[in-house]
Amino acid sequence: MTKQISGLTQQIPDTLPRAQLEDESDTRADVLVIGAGPTGLACAIEAQRAGFKTMAIDKGCVVNSIYNYPANMSFFTTPELLEIGDIPFSTAHQKPTREEALEYYRKVTEHYHLDIRQYQSVKTVAGRDGKFQITTTDSVGRIYDYEARKLIVSTGYYDLCNPLGIPGEDLSKVFHYYREPHPFFDTDVLVIGGKNSAAIASLDLWRHGARVTLVHRGPRLHNHVKYWILPDIENRIKNGEITAYFSSTVQEIEVDFVNLDTPDGPVQLKNDFVFAMTGYHPDYDFLRSMGIELSSEQCRPVCDPQTLESNVPGIYVAGVIVAGSRTNEIFIENGRFHGKQIAADLKNKLSPSASV
Repeated sequence: MTKQISGLTQQIPDTLPRAQLEDESDTRADVLVIGAGPTGLACAIEAQRAGFKTMAIDKGCVVNSIYNYPANMSFFTTPELLEIGDIPFSTAHQKPTREEALEYYRKVTEHYHLDIRQYQSVKTVAGRDGKFQITTTDSVGRIYDYEARKLIVSTGYYDLCNPLGIPGEDLSKVFHYYREPHPFFDTDVLVIGGKNSAAIASLDLWRHGARVTLVHRGPRLHNHVKYWILPDIENRIKNGEITAYFSSTVQEIEVDFVNLDTPDGPVQLKNDFVFAMTGYHPDYDFLRSMGIELSSEQCRPVCDPQTLESNVPGIYVAGVIVAGSRTNEIFIENGRFHGKQIAADLKNKLSPSASV
C-alpha cells in the first residue's frame, strides 16, 4: 500500500507568478534529487547512469556549502577521497583547496551534463511513490512545479546555523559564516566557538589586522581542532595576541558592545563584528514535512541501511542527513557512495522511461 503525503513545507501565496517552461517534459523526471552538494551530485550521476531521467534542485549554487567555506581553506582529506562519478580529482597540492574543489565539481557536472536547477527553494512536496509533486520558488518569487517518480533528499546541514538565542543576534554585524578577513582589518571582532571553524577564523582575522577575542563555553578549545591548528591558536592566546574567554558565554550583542558572562563576572567588550561559529544542523522540519520519521534522540531519518529508502516509499535520504544530529559521522568521503546504494535499489524497483 502506497502512502500519500501532504508534505506542506511552506504556504505559497496564490498571487505569486508561476513560471512557464517551453517544454513540459522539463518539469518531469524519473528521479529528482533535492540538494546539489557533492553527495547530491553523486546521487544524480548514479541515477542517470542507471538510465533514469534525473534532475537536481538546490536553493543555492552547485556545491553551495563548499562555496561558503573560507576563501583560502584547504581540505583535511586527500583529493581522491572527494571524487565522484569515477572522475579523477587532480591537484598540485597534497590537500586540495576550496577553489580546486569548486572547479572539480563544476567539471564533473559538465561532464555528465547534469540537469541542475540552481537557486530554487523547495516549498512543498506532495503525492505518493511513483508520482510526487514538488513546488519550488526562485529568488524573484516565481513558482515552479515538478513531477517525479522517486525522490532523493540530500540537503546537507550547512544552510541552517545553530542560533545563539540571545538579544542582538539579528544585528547586521553578526555572521554565521566566515569567508575572508580583509573587510575586518583594524576592527574589534568577537569569535564565538571552540572548534575548527572558530579557530581558523580567529587566526585568519588576527593575521590580517583584526583585534580578535575568542569566547567559548567550554574550559578549553575542543579536542577535534586540527592538529596543526591547535598549537597555533594556543600560542596566539598564550602570547596575548588573541584574547580568549573560556567557560564563558555571550549574553547580549549591542551595536557597539558585547556583554559576556565569565567566571570572573560580567564583562563588556567594545565590538564591531561578531562571528558566531556555533555549528549547523539539518532541516529536520523539512524532513518531517514529507512524513519522514526521525529517531527521538539523534533525529536520524528512519531508513533501510542498505537502500537508504526512508519510511516513506519512494523517498530516499543521502549524505550527512542520514546521521541526524551526529553530523561528524558522514562527510563527502563516505556520503559520496550513497548514490550507488540508492541507484542499485532504483534499478530493482523502477523501469526507466523516455517520458514520465
